[in-house]
Amino acid sequence: MLIANDESLQKSIRQQGITLVDFGAKWCPPCKVLKPILDELAEERGMEAAFIEVDCDDSPGAASTYGVMSMPTVLVFRDGEPVEKIVGLRPKAVYEGLIAKHL
Repeated sequence: MLIANDESLQKSIRQQGITLVDFGAKWCPPCKVLKPILDELAEERGMEAAFIEVDCDDSPGAASTYGVMSMPTVLVFRDGEPVEKIVGLRPKAVYEGLIAKHL
């Protein structure tokens, strides 16, 4: 999973295809549970979607730009545009469904 910050996030989002951006923080317990789920999905589905991690403490501008109010928040981008937002921890199947839905 790629790590991005305020400066690099826009350049890291795929302009064609699907990108999942995980907004979280090192101190956030649900974020710690989500990280291995998304890491696993990145290994399994990395050809179909890009996976990016953004630390909200290090990148408050990116979090603000996309209206992230709670962590974890996963934004789905299709062709560079945000199309869906999931707030809170969900089972792996939900994130798999997001990828399938937006392919």
